[in-house]
Amino acid sequence: MKLVTFIRNGSAEEELGLLRGERVLPLREAGFSFADMNDLIRRSTPLERAAMAAAEGGELPLGELRLLSPIPRPMQDVLCLGLNYAAHAQEASGFSKGAFGLELAAPIFFSKRVNYSQGSGAPIPAHRDLTAQLDYENELALIIGRDADHVSEAEARDYIFGYTILNDVTAREVQTRHKQWHFGKSLEGFCPMGPCIVTADELPYPPAQRIRTTLNGRLMQDSVTDRLIHSIDEIVSVLSQGFVLRAGTIIATGTPRGVLMGAEDGRFLQPGDEIVCSIEGIGELRNTVE
Repeated sequence: MKLVTFIRNGSAEEELGLLRGERVLPLREAGFSFADMNDLIRRSTPLERAAMAAAEGGELPLGELRLLSPIPRPMQDVLCLGLNYAAHAQEASGFSKGAFGLELAAPIFFSKRVNYSQGSGAPIPAHRDLTAQLDYENELALIIGRDADHVSEAEARDYIFGYTILNDVTAREVQTRHKQWHFGKSLEGFCPMGPCIVTADELPYPPAQRIRTTLNGRLMQDSVTDRLIHSIDEIVSVLSQGFVLRAGTIIATGTPRGVLMGAEDGRFLQPGDEIVCSIEGIGELRNTVE
């Protein structure tokens, strides 16, 4: 099941729906009432979700609406993994050994402030007053489905509601200047997500999906989401030992090799650049810098 948040053309009201190919079934019109995606994740039962998946009704063509981020307003900061693909860790160390030449025996966690997450098709602000080193990071993000407290690695998969694509946009010199990554990752508009949440039952576990990024049509990142140094099981278990992962928590699992800080030409994102982040089984997250 692919869940989306959308608005109809000419409307400002956010709605929830099921994405089915090139059409969307509005959940409200199918008899399901939730305030937003966070509410659906917290309150829906497995039986309700099975009924949603089987629901029929008046589907809308995608051309009559606009998909937003599936979770436009996360309840808390997004939790992120740093340097969680070996090849990316190598390219990061080459860019700044002082900032990224880190021991990888334990997961590297940081958080990303997100006041509003824009969806596919929405712009990424360039923030030219703050950065000349704007970069992308295509990541598989998992969404926690129920409160997770002291969860073992063997239990972790039972707490996952689903997955989406997250572009962990970063201002590199801001990230390295402050020695702690939060500010350089958290400028407004730095967390596009989408196009949907794919429920956990739709993908193998752990997900082994092709993850690819193109920049203006040129392939930049190409890997598989099971090549993590620290697995999803380990991530969820380690975090839940120290605090409760509330239902709706978003965890970005890291990016593969191919970001611009590893490019030999020293180029970073410029206004007009189009970044397409894709993950097999989820879809494409397409954004342009402006």
